[in-house]
Amino acid sequence: MTSVDHVPADVSRTDRIERLYRERGDRIWRGLLAFAGDPEVASDAVAEAFAQVLRRGDEVRDPERWVWRAAFRIAAGELKERRRSEVLGTAGSYEMEEPARDLVVALGALSERQRAAVVLHDGAGYPSKEVARIIGSTDVAVRVHLMRGRRRLRELLKEDDD
Repeated sequence: MTSVDHVPADVSRTDRIERLYRERGDRIWRGLLAFAGDPEVASDAVAEAFAQVLRRGDEVRDPERWVWRAAFRIAAGELKERRRSEVLGTAGSYEMEEPARDLVVALGALSERQRAAVVLHDGAGYPSKEVARIIGSTDVAVRVHLMRGRRRLRELLKEDDD
C-alpha cells in the first residue's frame, strides 16, 4: 500500500492532510460505514479524525494510519454512546443496494473487533499487522478475529440466501 505522505518536501503539512483526505477520505468513510452501519457515524468520525490530525500537526508521524485508527475509535465511541442512550426505533433512511445492505447488517452481528478486522483487512486492504496497530491489538489476535468474523459472515449471509 502506498502512502499519500510521500510528497515533495516543499508541500506543507496541511496540504498533505488535505491530499490524504481527497485521495483516501472516501475509502475511510466506506470502511467506517461497513463498520458502523450508519452513514452519519461514518461521516462524523471521518470529519473528527481529520480535524484532530490537523490540530495535532507534527505530533503525528503517519497521518494516514493515525486517521484510520482515530476514525475507528471515534465511531466505536459514538456507537457505544448511542447504545447507552438509544430508544428503540428505526434505522436511518440511507438507501443501499440489497447486497451491500445485507453485508452491513451481517457485519453488525460481529463483535466490534471482528468487524474492525474484517473491514480494515478485507475492505481497506491493510495487512493484519497494520490492522493490529490501528485497532490496538496484536497480529495473532487480528488473524483470529478475521477467521471468526469471516466464518460468522459466511453463516449469516448464507442464511440470507436460503
